[in-house]
Amino acid sequence: MKILLASQSPRRKELISALSYDFSTVKIDCEEIYPESLPVAEIPSYLAELKAKAYTAIKNDEILITADTIVVQDGEVLGKPKGEEGAREMLRKLSGKTHQVITAVRISSGEKFFTYTDIADVEMEDISDEEIDFYISNYKPMDKAGAYGIQEWLGMAKIKRINGSFYTIMGLPTHLVYKGLKEFGL
Repeated sequence: MKILLASQSPRRKELISALSYDFSTVKIDCEEIYPESLPVAEIPSYLAELKAKAYTAIKNDEILITADTIVVQDGEVLGKPKGEEGAREMLRKLSGKTHQVITAVRISSGEKFFTYTDIADVEMEDISDEEIDFYISNYKPMDKAGAYGIQEWLGMAKIKRINGSFYTIMGLPTHLVYKGLKEFGL
């Protein structure tokens, strides 16, 4: 079976490689829009499924992996920021508080699929405006949900505690990817 990763995220590529799987990446064009009435915890699985259904070129000997990650602070979904000011606003909301990171992964081939969702709690230290500016200037987090990457400076310097999988926070619950691929006999 050939594994296809439907993501351009360098973090997801790195994590699949670290699990020792050979894979190819594919690009999926779909609008990541979900119903406003959808419970927050279901948004990532809905979007991972939406991405999977948008990829219609899958062959019988291929397995497609799609994923989506959101950051939730006080019930508000923080997706990818729109520009530097959006990133500043998000990081101020996360400063000194605990938020949730929810990542879903869908592993599918033909009619068979598995969708897994994982949730991690992340406790942040207070982040000053100077630290926020430093982080945005040096790490350009506009491609990350919640405007930060746990594997970067902000994660190393300002995350006080996590309850859950580090890799879920990074954007791909590797333990669930491994579990799902085992279900396909890999």
